Amino acid sequence: MKTLILGTAALALTAGLAFAAGHEKTVRMGTEGAYAPYNFINDSGELAGFEIDLGNELCARAELTCEWVKNDWDSIIPNLVSANYDTIMAGMSITAERDEVIDFTQDYFPPTASAYVAAADNADWETGVIAAQTATIQAAHIAEGGATLVEFATPEETVAAVRNGEADAVFADRDYLAPLVEESGGALVFVGPDVPLGGGVGMGLRESDGELKDKFNAAITAMKEDGSLNELLVKWFGEGVQTY
Repeated sequence: MKTLILGTAALALTAGLAFAAGHEKTVRMGTEGAYAPYNFINDSGELAGFEIDLGNELCARAELTCEWVKNDWDSIIPNLVSANYDTIMAGMSITAERDEVIDFTQDYFPPTASAYVAAADNADWETGVIAAQTATIQAAHIAEGGATLVEFATPEETVAAVRNGEADAVFADRDYLAPLVEESGGALVFVGPDVPLGGGVGMGLRESDGELKDKFNAAITAMKEDGSLNELLVKWFGEGVQTY
């Protein structure tokens, strides 16, 4: 999914050394809490979703003590670099641009398609006004094309822009949009082609936290090999989801 603001390398280095020196510290897991079914706030006011289940299992397998930290999307990378938490699990697509600022584990969600959703089949998704969440790979894609991009801070606002006529279509992860279309009773429809973007979704870490990255990579590999990652993918995204 989402922006890049170059952070402070010195802070990242300090945080990495702190982890290497003290394995007993709690690993703080940063997430947005606003991108169902990846991560969201449930009816009990608690973080829930695919990435919360997955992150908890990864921490258990890596024998790490972890806690979740909710952070707005537009500052999620800067706050990782500034050591306000130690990882990002927030539906974040692995891209070369982001990889210049932070590091990534291997993907835990396969490369997937982005899609357009509108209020009518004849909506102008090619040259019209397209809503996308600020600082996402979808926003960057629209900015490079022939449509007019309107950006919103949250994914909910992008869909609302289509519903209230501010935008002709919204462009986002298909897996995020699919349940909204299904639940809309025909008020929302897919238009245009699917567009493959990014290299899958992975956990973001500071460049200096190589040891922590290795621990999580080993846990992700184990879950791929024993089928438990596929089970979580199907649980949260349905039988049609791409699996490993």
